[in-house]
Amino acid sequence: MTVELRHLRCFLAIAEEGNITRAAEKLHLSQPAVSRTLRQLETHLGVRLVERSTHKLALTTQGERFRERAATALAVVTEALDPAGVRPSPLRVGHAWAALGPHTATLLRRWEREHPGSPLELLRIDERTAGLAEGRVDAALLRAKVQARALVSEPVLTERRVAAVPTGSRLAGYRTLSMADFTGETVAVNPVSGVTTLDLWPVRTRPTRALEVANTDDWLAAIAAGRAVGLTTSATPSVHTYPGVTFVPVTDAPPIEVVLAWRRDRPHPAVPSLLALARDVVATHSTPPGGRAGCAKGTMGA
Repeated sequence: MTVELRHLRCFLAIAEEGNITRAAEKLHLSQPAVSRTLRQLETHLGVRLVERSTHKLALTTQGERFRERAATALAVVTEALDPAGVRPSPLRVGHAWAALGPHTATLLRRWEREHPGSPLELLRIDERTAGLAEGRVDAALLRAKVQARALVSEPVLTERRVAAVPTGSRLAGYRTLSMADFTGETVAVNPVSGVTTLDLWPVRTRPTRALEVANTDDWLAAIAAGRAVGLTTSATPSVHTYPGVTFVPVTDAPPIEVVLAWRRDRPHPAVPSLLALARDVVATHSTPPGGRAGCAKGTMGA
């Protein structure tokens, strides 16, 4: 059997999603087709890449090693087949949600003015590394921990967390909330690109249950409908609006670090300039801690 790009894409989707069903949805394939493609790859390599059980799916040691090689190979081929060829390469910056929060528009305007020969493309990609691990972007603004050895990350700013609650609900009437106020609530979580899990809470004050959603839009809809509450960062109320969602500062939640990440082996030449500009924009246009989240309605995040 000859290994094709579809085998690499299939394996990377499974590794990213941690679930055969979600990987199949992402690739627009059937679940049996994804399972069959994975088996073909494992047979060719002569090793098991994924451990499957009734309750979970995890990469084996060999699978973790192969993940970086597969991502690198796919990125190289993607770049080689890029019809743009020798034309000036745009700096593609991925983000899963909120980008640089209230600083996003300023960053884009200043980049356009200060780097006219290097186009910047901001792309929203709903996955853990916002397309960076798969080579779909050159850099990414992330709010999740970067653990892959193939990626480099540098901090840009720190954001406080805010609660997202249904407008008119009991929690929406408070000026501030604490983590303990979530006890007994259902919390909407986005396992694909979100920053919230029930592990953030001590066991004795942990919310009743988690409602998993597939993307940011579903996260917002679940909260607006009164099915759950959410925990996000102070960036989100300043970026988007959504009727029926109110944001309230959370005083004792751990902050979130926003980083700019890029691939170690093939950095885009404009990445250092982007990092410097992002830090300067944040330093120049910083808002007071917590911002105006307490009176804002609607946003993105999870």
